[in-house]
Amino acid sequence: MTAIGFSLFTVGTRSFGGGYAEDFGSAQNLLLGVITLAACLLWNTLAKGYLKQLSVLAGLAVGYVAAVFMGKVDLGTLMSGGLIALPRFLPYAPEFHAGAIASACIIFLVSAAETIGDTSALVSGGLDREITSGEISGSLACDGYASAIAALFGCPPVTSFSQNVGLVAMTKVVNRFTIMTGAVCMLLAGLLPPVGNFFASLPESVLGGCTIMMFGSIVISGMQMIANCGFSQRNVTIASLSLAIGIGFTAASEADIWNIFPETVRSVFSSNVVAVVFVVSIILSLVLPKDMDIKKAAAED
Repeated sequence: MTAIGFSLFTVGTRSFGGGYAEDFGSAQNLLLGVITLAACLLWNTLAKGYLKQLSVLAGLAVGYVAAVFMGKVDLGTLMSGGLIALPRFLPYAPEFHAGAIASACIIFLVSAAETIGDTSALVSGGLDREITSGEISGSLACDGYASAIAALFGCPPVTSFSQNVGLVAMTKVVNRFTIMTGAVCMLLAGLLPPVGNFFASLPESVLGGCTIMMFGSIVISGMQMIANCGFSQRNVTIASLSLAIGIGFTAASEADIWNIFPETVRSVFSSNVVAVVFVVSIILSLVLPKDMDIKKAAAED
């Protein structure tokens, strides 16, 4: 979760300045990000009761209105996709390739690790308790079923949405009806192009202003999970080395550090910090002795 948070924090910081647009880091984009972030913080500070939970929505609304007045919103493509867009069943003929199958298996293992981390952090941040084995099994099953169904409609495997960890940590909202309402909005955005185009018209700097704090919350959630495991010599070694390699290799991917590896390896690890951390942490967990602290104490004696 800490590695995910650091990678998303980078995305949020980039979005704060307007992404990779030509005006990235312009005064207007930075001002929009600051206005949105300030609205979130002020709402979270001044609002009372359940209204405090709407801080992110309030920030998005204020940022969007400000973006309209600054001429940063383009609604010209609102009806470009028509009124209704239904998904096609099996839009591509199935093909089977050993390399692709191996990559998909690795990605699913990485996705499972991310799902376990996300759901553990959600339960900890939203319900203030440890996650149960039944909840982990349910989240993994849902992840797998959704990915299998998505493939039938030509979509890549889906995964848990790490950003929601930060949202739950900020709002403490884990109500099923609320989550279902969000799912309905996502379905409408996919089936009704005008709805999807409206959401897409939101400037990146506005999104960055809201999400930069959420992604920071994910980093803290990861640190809390590590703290709950205890700071034994073995745990510290696994966490520190995995985190350092994961973030370092991801940052170095822009310099093509993976170019000597096969295409299958590049497609999985070149831009996926979770995959790198997952593999390194699993290997370290299998290789490092369980009694590292005992051996260290004996050596000091």
